[in-house]
Amino acid sequence: MQKKIVTLAVSAALALAASGAYAADAGPNDVRVGAYFVHFDAQAGDISGPYTPPGLNVHVDSIVTLYLAYVRSFSEHFQAEFAVGYPPLTKTEGRGPATLGSVPYNGQVISTARWLSPTLLLEYVFGSASSRLRPYVGVGVNYTKFFARQSTAAGNAASGGPTSISLPASVGPAATVGLSYEITDRWHVYASYSVAQVNTKLKANTAGIVRTSEVHFWPNAVVLSAGYSF
Repeated sequence: MQKKIVTLAVSAALALAASGAYAADAGPNDVRVGAYFVHFDAQAGDISGPYTPPGLNVHVDSIVTLYLAYVRSFSEHFQAEFAVGYPPLTKTEGRGPATLGSVPYNGQVISTARWLSPTLLLEYVFGSASSRLRPYVGVGVNYTKFFARQSTAAGNAASGGPTSISLPASVGPAATVGLSYEITDRWHVYASYSVAQVNTKLKANTAGIVRTSEVHFWPNAVVLSAGYSF
């Protein structure tokens, strides 16, 4: 699936390049498409609740997903970016004892979820408008909404039966640093590194037995994209 996303992002970027190769002067609007390479720097409290042994924790796997953005320039140096990724399937693995009784736990995928995480950034672009290579930095706010939350067969076995999962939405700060390179007046390529703060509370309900964990993670994203200005 990740290879398909990268292939789609590259194809879309090439299409943008072809459409802008012979264009006239650029305007203040820019649409971008590319790939998010996301690593979750997660910290979670041990899972707590009835019939829960100590030392149970979780780990969130890294993902690759499609990146889409709209950027509006206000002046030579200031711009706003609204970025969003295609909601990826994120897998959560158990961390702790190898087994719970006779049930494997450590390293098992115990749950999955998708999330939509739009980010709004105000950015400062260095250099002059005539420069082909321009670094930029930005700060803003991120909103993360979790959906399609599911406990896997391994998660149900570890919990003692069918389990429902809730993860409340999160609002937190975000920041980015990047580099743009002008290919033509309208076509640019970009590389950036972004981080956001996401806080949520995992709640797993197994036949009325509720177990919880406070989860704090900082998605670190490397973005490679192409943009078309108009």
